Amino acid sequence: MIPRRSARRGFTLIEVLVTIAIITVLLSLLVPGLQTVQEASRSAKCMANLRQMSTAALAYSAVWKDCYPAALLYKVTSVGVKTVAWDWEQRADGTVVPGPLWSFTNVPTEVMQCPSFTGSSTFGNDPATGYNYNTSFIGAEGQFPQMDSDGKWLDGWNGARKGLPVAAHRRPSETALFGDGGWRGGANKFMRSPSASVEGDLGMVYGGGQAFRHQGCSHCVFLDGHVRPWTQCCEGTLATQQLLDDVLGFPNNGFLSEDDSAYDPR
Repeated sequence: MIPRRSARRGFTLIEVLVTIAIITVLLSLLVPGLQTVQEASRSAKCMANLRQMSTAALAYSAVWKDCYPAALLYKVTSVGVKTVAWDWEQRADGTVVPGPLWSFTNVPTEVMQCPSFTGSSTFGNDPATGYNYNTSFIGAEGQFPQMDSDGKWLDGWNGARKGLPVAAHRRPSETALFGDGGWRGGANKFMRSPSASVEGDLGMVYGGGQAFRHQGCSHCVFLDGHVRPWTQCCEGTLATQQLLDDVLGFPNNGFLSEDDSAYDPR
């Protein structure tokens, strides 16, 4: 006698639905954990970048008689105006090369890119972005070239608003040097203090905020070289709802302090 084979039974619809529900629940628990681990890795890389930038700026100041790099200068050349920023130099033909700070570090396209920022540059053709530099008090800022009464071009350091010299840095552990740049349009590489005492242009000031993109934190390196996450996102003492909404993009972006205390080293 040939033994009878037992009939093979497939999954019922209820069993399939229950299995799918269990997998969905497991994924919902797993994905946030993976995202947290990935962001922790990006945060560590970001802080390492900021440390390298601080070291490069300090080395620059040692070579150039205690002056930190200029935040922005415009220079007239035989073929047009060259833009020299603290991070990148853009020549008159649009070619972008590493700026003066990067003579003191390696692979600027890696160091200058915040790993948690995926947007494009909002200044020129910069190949990497995400960070900003204390332009209100540390980095000199030049005006676009103009002719003086004698017909000579005023460019570069001539006519630039100078940053505070190292001798005036009384609060290095409390003064921001570089950080995660952020405004509603992306990442502005010029860090502005909220009082507008230097710039006088609130739109410019509120475009120079800090991004709180690392799980609610904004990373910052201070003049003394230490790096830490900053959790207090401030509006600034001169805030209006229009500036907060249309320019800054608060609360995703904000200032490190309500006044200039996190930016002014005096």
